[in-house]
Amino acid sequence: MATAKLMDFDKALEMFEPVLGFEVHVELNTNTKMFSDAPNPANELYHAAEPNTLIAPVDLGLPGSLPVVNETAIRSSISLGLALGCSIAPSSRFARKNYFYPDLGKNYQISQFDEPIAFEGSVEVELEDGTIVQIPIERAHMEEDAGKLTHMGGATGRIQGAEYSLVDYNRAGVPLVEIVTKTIFGTEHRAPEVAKAYVATIRDIVRSLGISEARLERGNLRCDANVSLRPRGQEKLGTRTETKNVNSMRSVERAVRYEIQRQAQILADGGTITQETRHWHEDTGTTSPGRPKSDADDYRYFPEPDLVPVEPAAELIEALRAELPEQPVARRRRLMAEWGFTDLEFQDVRNGGLLDVVVATIEAGATPATARKWWTGEITRLANAQEKDATELVSPENVAALQKLVDAGTLTDKLARQVLEGVIAGEGTPQEVVDSRGLAVVSDDGALIAAIDEALAAQPDVLAKIKDGKVQAAGAVIGAVMKAMKGQADAARVRELVLERAAQ
Repeated sequence: MATAKLMDFDKALEMFEPVLGFEVHVELNTNTKMFSDAPNPANELYHAAEPNTLIAPVDLGLPGSLPVVNETAIRSSISLGLALGCSIAPSSRFARKNYFYPDLGKNYQISQFDEPIAFEGSVEVELEDGTIVQIPIERAHMEEDAGKLTHMGGATGRIQGAEYSLVDYNRAGVPLVEIVTKTIFGTEHRAPEVAKAYVATIRDIVRSLGISEARLERGNLRCDANVSLRPRGQEKLGTRTETKNVNSMRSVERAVRYEIQRQAQILADGGTITQETRHWHEDTGTTSPGRPKSDADDYRYFPEPDLVPVEPAAELIEALRAELPEQPVARRRRLMAEWGFTDLEFQDVRNGGLLDVVVATIEAGATPATARKWWTGEITRLANAQEKDATELVSPENVAALQKLVDAGTLTDKLARQVLEGVIAGEGTPQEVVDSRGLAVVSDDGALIAAIDEALAAQPDVLAKIKDGKVQAAGAVIGAVMKAMKGQADAARVRELVLERAAQ
């Protein structure tokens, strides 16, 4: 694949105005699928399942099988629509989206077309410097996910060069909500940052609602980023491209930036932009052509004859509205003020995706400062070393219990890090690890004095310096004592005792 010529980003922004749009797909965590009773298990179980075992006749498109709408999915969709500031339609209808779907047995997707369940909304997006950007929402509609194709025999795992493809219908029929923005103007040089912040905001909203795990790396949340460029001074919009299924917030940011630079160079060279889908390549940081894409009429929508309209009662809508959690931007501002964090300290927590676990750790008894220290420090370091998410390693309750042992003087920070490793290794709670490994701080002054006297006797020159008032020389004795106690001593207490013994 030839490398595209790219224009300098700042130069591209001098010549063109970037125009954005986003389609974000959210997998709902219902117990069963959108239109069948096939299981829709927790993410770990879903990925571990054998191919084509989480299926029902509807998912395979077998003759005579009829869809039935998942009530929980409808409630979740309404809640999400309300959280996005949308109006909820008193009546919405499903439609058949006809397109060649090799991983949908029916060969069409049940979605919503001209009658979505939620429409006309707006969501506040906060950039890293605190700037608020309003993103207009056109609609949020319900649909089912497609299955998965695995291309076999090729070198890249893509269809090009593959000998054959295998179809896994486990994901077919998983409930989705697709959130479609209106055209977004005015982002200018911050367009990539706005893209990243918007996806982060959607993730935060759906997690706060409890309707999805919203993990991009696992496909719970998928973003299609639309980018076009309009020459400065013109009214007519440029031709857009749609970069599909970008699987991290950083990649969304990079993909938007790349498309701006790529399209700007093509236009500056007198070329034209093809309206098409494009694939994002994480390894090279580039996009490549997918398929030409025209308007939605290509899909030949028509009303789904096997499903009646969805007509939620006004009382249900208001009940769900009353249950809405605090909006992410307002929540972050409140927590930052309550915790007394600086902007940088709070950004460390937020950018690490650690806000909820820090909240839970504080609720379990830790202070904001110590909760932040553990999660953004040692736990994140260990998670990176294991190539895991920090939240997978240890529970907030165990982190708070670990800090309580430090506060009580049972552990030093160094010992606490050893205990944390034991907890992560599955050796039990912090207290159980302390007991089994014998890691508690030695609090017996008698044992400490014995070690101090031995260290002082071994270093008479140091003892002389201390007696002469050079107390900084005590560091050598303290180090020897800490080594003798295998680090299981309070260094401050050791220092006090060293000076006392030296003065005698």
